[in-house]
Amino acid sequence: MNEKDNYDVIVIGSGMGGMTTAAALSRFGHRVLLLEQAPNLGGLTHSFSREGFSWDVGLHYCGMFGPGQAGTRLLDWLSGGTVEFRSLGTVYDTLHFPDDFELAVGRPVEALQMELKDRFPDHRAEVDAYFEALESADEAMLAASAERTIPEPFRSAHRWWNQRKIEKFCGRTTSEVLADYVSDPKLAAVLTAQWATYGGLPKEASFGIHARIIRHYLDGAGYPVGGASAIAEGMVPAIESAGGSAQAKTPIAEILIEDGAAVGVRTSSGEELRAPTVVSAIGAGETIKRLLPDEIQAQDWAVEIAGMNPSVCHFEVYLGFEGDIAAHGATRSNHWLYDSWNVADFLWTDTEAPLRGGFASFPSLKDEQHDPGPSNRHTGQFMVLADWSTVNEFAGGGAQQRPEEWKAFKEKVETTMLAFYKEKFPALAPLIVYHELGTPLATARFTAHEKGGIYGLEVTPRRVLSEVLNPRTPVPGLFLSGQDVMTPGIAGALFGGIFSAAAIEPRVFTKLKGGV
Repeated sequence: MNEKDNYDVIVIGSGMGGMTTAAALSRFGHRVLLLEQAPNLGGLTHSFSREGFSWDVGLHYCGMFGPGQAGTRLLDWLSGGTVEFRSLGTVYDTLHFPDDFELAVGRPVEALQMELKDRFPDHRAEVDAYFEALESADEAMLAASAERTIPEPFRSAHRWWNQRKIEKFCGRTTSEVLADYVSDPKLAAVLTAQWATYGGLPKEASFGIHARIIRHYLDGAGYPVGGASAIAEGMVPAIESAGGSAQAKTPIAEILIEDGAAVGVRTSSGEELRAPTVVSAIGAGETIKRLLPDEIQAQDWAVEIAGMNPSVCHFEVYLGFEGDIAAHGATRSNHWLYDSWNVADFLWTDTEAPLRGGFASFPSLKDEQHDPGPSNRHTGQFMVLADWSTVNEFAGGGAQQRPEEWKAFKEKVETTMLAFYKEKFPALAPLIVYHELGTPLATARFTAHEKGGIYGLEVTPRRVLSEVLNPRTPVPGLFLSGQDVMTPGIAGALFGGIFSAAAIEPRVFTKLKGGV
C-alpha cells in the first residue's frame, strides 16, 4: 500500500452489508477501502463454477427487489442501475407436507389468504388473525430496528412509545405468539414452514423477525439477472469511481485501537492500513472475538454481543443437470420438502438419523440470462439447515488431521441428501450429471463466521431487544454493518449496510428515506 493511498474509511468484509456501506459512502465522495479475506468478493453473494456449471452460495431469492420497491431503489442508486432483479413469478415457494399436502405460496397476499382458508375451512378467522398479527409485528420490528439509528434522549422516548408492541411481538418467540392466534397444529406448521429463510426455529426465533422476513416476500420474490455475483459486479465500480478500492485475499488480524479509538487495521501479513473510520461487516460476534483487543472485549457492550450464539449452519448439494428439467418437475419457485408436520425436523441435528426435510431451488431457471447451451445444462441446489454439532468433531483442524474419516463423512452426508432429493424429484434423478457437497466447515472457512453461521447472530428475542447491536459502537471510529444490525438475509444486510453508512455520513439518510 503506497502512502498516497489514504482512505477515509476501511470496510472489513465484502458481503452484502459491507459492499452496501462501502458503495453508499463512495456515492457521497468518501474514499473507501473494502477488504475481503476470501479469494472472491461478495461474501455469501458470490458465485462459483465447476465443469461449466455456476451456482450462488448464499442467495436463493429475495423480497423487496421488485419494480419500485425499497430494495430496488437503493440498489439502483448504489450500482448505477446495473443490478437488476427479476420476479420469480406469481408463486415463489411451494410447501410439501405429508399426506400429499401441497401449498403454493405467492402473490397477491389476498390470494394466499384465500388459499389457506380453503385448505383450513374451520380456521378461517385464525388465518385473518395471523396476518393481522404479522402486520403488527412487522411494524414493531421496524420500530425496534429504527431505534438503532436514533440518538439519546430520543431513542428512549421512541422505545417508551413503542415498548408495548415491541415486547408483545418482538420479545416473544414465533411459537408463543402463534399460540395466541392459531389452534390447528397443521396450520401453524404451514405458517412457519419457511423458517429457514431467517434461520430460527419457531420455538426460538423472535416473532418480529419472522414477521419482517415473511412479509418482505408477500409482494413477490426476485432473483438477480446474471446470478448473485452481479451484485458485487455492480457495486465495486461505484467504490472505485470515488477513488476507493476493493481487495480480496486480504484477511484482517486485528482492528488497530489507539487512545481508545479505531484508527485502522492490521492484515494477517502484518501490514498496517489506516483510516479514521473502520467498519466491520464480518459479523458483530466475529468482530468482538477475533479483531478487538482484550480491553475492548471486556467492555459491557462487547460482552453482551460475545454472549450471543451464532445462527444455524447448513449442508448444500450443488447439482448440475443435462436435459429439460422444467419438463421433469423443476420450477422457478423453490420447494420446501417436509416428511413430517413438525417443522423443527427441517433442522438436521444427527447425520446418522434419517433426513426429514430440505429446500430445493433451481437457479438456472430463475436467471433470464442463463444459456443452457446445446446439451441443455441447468443447475439445482438442495439445502438442509443443520446444527454445528453435526461437524464439530472435524472442526479446529480435525478434518485435516483425519482426512479419510472426513472424506467418508462427507460422502455419507451427500449420499443421504441425494437419496432424499431423488425420492422427491424422481424424474430429475437421471438428468443429474454433477453434484458437489458444501459443508458447514467450508462456510466457516470461506466466511470466517463462527460455527458456519449463515445468518449472523441468533434470531431470538434477546437479539432483537438488545440495545448494543447498533451501527455505531461505543469505540470512537468503529462501526458495525450487515445483518447483525438489522435482520437476517440479503435484504436485511442491505439495510444494515445503509444504516451503517448513514451513521457515518448523515446524507445517506436522504437515500434511505427514498428507499423505504
